[in-house]
Amino acid sequence: MRIDAVSAQRVLVDGAFVPATLRLRQGRIASIEPVGAGESSPHEGLVLHVPDTAYVLPGIVDTHVHINEPGRTHWEGFLSATEAAALGGATTLIDMPLNSIPPTTTVDHLRIKQKAAATELMVDVGFWGGAIPGNLADLEPLWDAGVFGFKCFLSPSGVDEFPPLSTEEFHQASKEIARFGGRMIVHAEDPSVLDASPAPPSRAYADFLASRPDDAELAAIRTVIDAARESGAQLHILHLASARALDMIQAAKDEGLRLTVETCPHYLTFAAETIPDASAQFKCCPPIRDSGTREALWQALRDGIIDTIVSDHSPATEEEKTKGGGDLQQAWGGVSGLQVGFSAVAFEARRRNIPLAQVSRWMSRNTADFVGLTAKGRISVGADADLAIYDTGVEFRIEATRLAHKNPISAYDGLRFGGRVTRSIVRGNAIDVEHPDWNWGRQLTRPGAKG
Repeated sequence: MRIDAVSAQRVLVDGAFVPATLRLRQGRIASIEPVGAGESSPHEGLVLHVPDTAYVLPGIVDTHVHINEPGRTHWEGFLSATEAAALGGATTLIDMPLNSIPPTTTVDHLRIKQKAAATELMVDVGFWGGAIPGNLADLEPLWDAGVFGFKCFLSPSGVDEFPPLSTEEFHQASKEIARFGGRMIVHAEDPSVLDASPAPPSRAYADFLASRPDDAELAAIRTVIDAARESGAQLHILHLASARALDMIQAAKDEGLRLTVETCPHYLTFAAETIPDASAQFKCCPPIRDSGTREALWQALRDGIIDTIVSDHSPATEEEKTKGGGDLQQAWGGVSGLQVGFSAVAFEARRRNIPLAQVSRWMSRNTADFVGLTAKGRISVGADADLAIYDTGVEFRIEATRLAHKNPISAYDGLRFGGRVTRSIVRGNAIDVEHPDWNWGRQLTRPGAKG
């Protein structure tokens, strides 16, 4: 449904909630006016009036999503992923280069991905490229073709078609990316530390946690910092789970290195001591750690050490998640949280007296700025009319079977949040969560790409 204006008592403008009417034109915000301005005009058009219990926020910009199409569309696909995004307030996604087949590691593979996404998008979607052994010469052509940067692993990814970079290869790739002004995002766990950690078959979450210790993150983050210092490249640490790395990250930033960091809703919501054994819906890598770590991550967000919050939506089939009959070493690692991540973070932030405007900055403005989408993640004149209506008067009870995710598996199943997204708006097109429509989304390329 195309709308011409949004009117509400609480609209996030310049970091504060104010009464405002947003006039929309050709998918952008044309003006920001006082509530009631022009409402008697016969040319007013279709106005969405927002309840007083609701907040109008810029749409979530989620820069870490595994959509998996083509090749593993039975895990997730563009149709189900973008519906889940829209229902959860995310209006822009940047898709990871794995676990699709083929992975997005060449321009030809990017074209295959773009073709698969051509007609199935409810929200806007862009693409990361991948850096793997042997594709150094493919990185600049991918950058020119419009990927937003390059993902690499320093330890095995879990899929054979996307192998990790050695330390030497990582340094080489960082130098190459710095040469043409790209950015690298890094799964930072050290393989030698993982290999030295006990990993017996076990249903116990404590055993899985011990198999991927903090030291694996610390060692890999040191490698990332060394490469940032040596190459000058823009490097980004994905899904930080360890609070023990925060001091070295702060020191690297203080040094002036081009380093940014993200964490995820599941690290900010759950704690290891409350995760039941044999519950693979909570398994992810790096793992969810204890409650003390969770609170330290929240503090690091407040302090600006961590820059962004993203879903790291990494779904799989029930067969993959239950492989080994509850053995957490065999089960697929990944948390499905695309549809619920924002509501979870907003609820947990409210419990800690963190303003909703700050949550929006971590999940919309900062993520958009990180990938150079300066017309997204903000409510300002000229910005894309991408909005999320978040209503604290509506309870959100999570039922995995009712989520739009292709497979009904979720660590959030059974939780209740005081507040939910009731409507998303993508470039002026309002999406009702009860009756979602298709094909509002567009494919995005990096601003400044050659084509």
